[in-house]
Amino acid sequence: MKNDKERDIARHVSELMHELRECFDSGTTRSYEWRKSQLLGLKCFLDEREKDIYDALQSDFRKPRAEVFFTEIHYLMTEIHVALKHLKSWMRTRKVITPFRYQPGRSYYFHEPYGVVLVMGAWNYPLQLAIAPAINAIAAGNCVLIKPSEQAPAISGLLAEVPGRYLDERAIKVFLGGVEESSKLLETSFDYIFFTGGGSVGKQVMERAAKHLTPVTLELGGKNPCVVDRHTNVPVAARRVVWAKFLNAGQTCIAPDYVLVHRDVEEELLDCMKGAIDAFYGARPELSTDYPAIITPEHLERLAGYFADGVVVTGGLIDPERLYCAPTVLRAVSPSSRVMKEEIFGPILPVLGYSEPDEALAVMRSFHHPLAVYIFSGDRSFQQYMLKNTRSGGVCINDLMFQAAIPALPFGGAGKSGMGAYHGEAGFETFSRSRSVHVKRTLPENILRYPPFSEMKFKWLRKLFRLFG
Repeated sequence: MKNDKERDIARHVSELMHELRECFDSGTTRSYEWRKSQLLGLKCFLDEREKDIYDALQSDFRKPRAEVFFTEIHYLMTEIHVALKHLKSWMRTRKVITPFRYQPGRSYYFHEPYGVVLVMGAWNYPLQLAIAPAINAIAAGNCVLIKPSEQAPAISGLLAEVPGRYLDERAIKVFLGGVEESSKLLETSFDYIFFTGGGSVGKQVMERAAKHLTPVTLELGGKNPCVVDRHTNVPVAARRVVWAKFLNAGQTCIAPDYVLVHRDVEEELLDCMKGAIDAFYGARPELSTDYPAIITPEHLERLAGYFADGVVVTGGLIDPERLYCAPTVLRAVSPSSRVMKEEIFGPILPVLGYSEPDEALAVMRSFHHPLAVYIFSGDRSFQQYMLKNTRSGGVCINDLMFQAAIPALPFGGAGKSGMGAYHGEAGFETFSRSRSVHVKRTLPENILRYPPFSEMKFKWLRKLFRLFG
């Protein structure tokens, strides 16, 4: 039975790839008109099926409607708007200067699509992380196979309805399934792979891609630090940290993973954070309609194991039946504890004190480069010191996560938090290959380029090249 299933999966993948290759080779996806029509089709899907999207994400993990709108629907609408506005400019041919020694002639380059690309989405923002890379890939003129996360089945099922109804199903397809199906996909030779998820699976994706020499973009994760200087507006910092950390119940790759706060304002920050949690979610967050569930029982069990790694300031409760983990703040946390060694990816926030900036930097440098670094300070020199002495995919100063929401800013990781970038023009370029062209005339003919090279001829050539570069 297992072999039969594997054969069925392999056959299905082969059929999909044949259709996608055939479509790409036809040249259908190259035109501006086709790309524009597909982007408008996605916009139409988001408009017409807004309620269905809310219902699907509520079913998958009780995702609040406001969160769905701002972090999924509106986010994608913005990405589509930017692509439609700038697509002609992105597609234009770029002329470059041809050096004198290569005259007469002209030189230029243009962006062309890779071909058939695979987009592998993640469960935490299952609509956004499947569609946003696809928007960039479509804008670049590719055929796209989208593999949404099996851990969000309701929204994945809705996505499967999009090709054919809103998009050209010859060029854009959605492939549903779990680990077996993903494994079969990765045995296939794609022209580009875009993966969002955890580091361990990201390594497997890259290993499989290497067998076909397929280029990849990996959007992974890490422990994102948030540094709070004593020269800052502490109540504002507390509210913004609480908002960013507990959005989507902490299941966000760019959420702050831990806070480093100057000891002079540590108590004030903790008090303000506790007050912000109460203000946002009430005295009983489990009853809040603005707070989602943890995705699986396994994730909830893992998170519950972190409570013992520090002193609970607030929260520290779980409800296995409702997959609920309370917004939790920990203090007196050891840098060697498990909660500080692993990416938390949930609503638990360790807070550590520091006295000198280098003390905070030492903690940050004990981890791999994160996706994001957050700095709260009214002191410009402190901001710049932290900026120059850390490495990360992105940075946000005096706020959190907006570096990933601005389409003009490339979004990606550094080191083990990922490779490559997307959003806006950066995403268009990620899914494009730059093709260089030099056009020469047949006359006049420069006979000095040809052998034999006498001593006198070589001297003349040497002088000419030095003179004209």
